[in-house]
Amino acid sequence: MRPPAPIACTLSPDDRRARRDDLIPGLAARAESIEHTPGGVRLRMPPSPDALVAITRVVDAERHCCRFLSFTITIEPDFGPITLTITAPPEAQELLAAFVTRSDVD
Repeated sequence: MRPPAPIACTLSPDDRRARRDDLIPGLAARAESIEHTPGGVRLRMPPSPDALVAITRVVDAERHCCRFLSFTITIEPDFGPITLTITAPPEAQELLAAFVTRSDVD
């Protein structure tokens, strides 16, 4: 069994600010809606190719610097909405909430 990933972002505060638009805060700013769920958040994005590309870029970037997060992408049929569900361990819930409230954590 794999040990749990440490609850820490590997980016410095300056790097987080510089890359804000390419990480969860930037994606949250473009979301049609943000829903808090048990264990995480769900971002509802418009059903566009640009949204899907942005989601995959953010997920790839975040999985390197915030290894404790889990991501699920759902694409509804017939060009329906695209959702990104992000979950975190209980001890990282506050950090995840800060990411999606558009107030980058310093």
